[in-house]
Amino acid sequence: MNNKEMQSIIGWILRAGVFISMAIVFVGGVLYILRHGQEHADYHTFKGIPAFINSPEGIIHGILEFRGQAIIQAGIILLIATPVIRIVFSAFGFVLERDYLYVGITLIVLLIILSSMLGGHAG
Repeated sequence: MNNKEMQSIIGWILRAGVFISMAIVFVGGVLYILRHGQEHADYHTFKGIPAFINSPEGIIHGILEFRGQAIIQAGIILLIATPVIRIVFSAFGFVLERDYLYVGITLIVLLIILSSMLGGHAG
């Protein structure tokens, strides 16, 4: 695989990730509006996010129940994961090109991102 092919595939991955996540968020938004569109908004009390979208299991369970907020959350997670998938693909591409300096740099970037995601402090 040459550099031009790799850049083309990376561009396709980024576009596909954004479009798929956008479609998922749109579907979740439509379902949310269909289910909750007639409710009266109460801005005097802050309710926060529902507990079921605080965990991967809750999101999956919410998706299976066609809950709009869970589907929206899944689309946002996919949108966040898209650049990470691009970095993983880049590492594989550099391995195929036998450019081990860039493999190392890419893996360091990936480790920094993953350690930030896993070791971050949630509010």
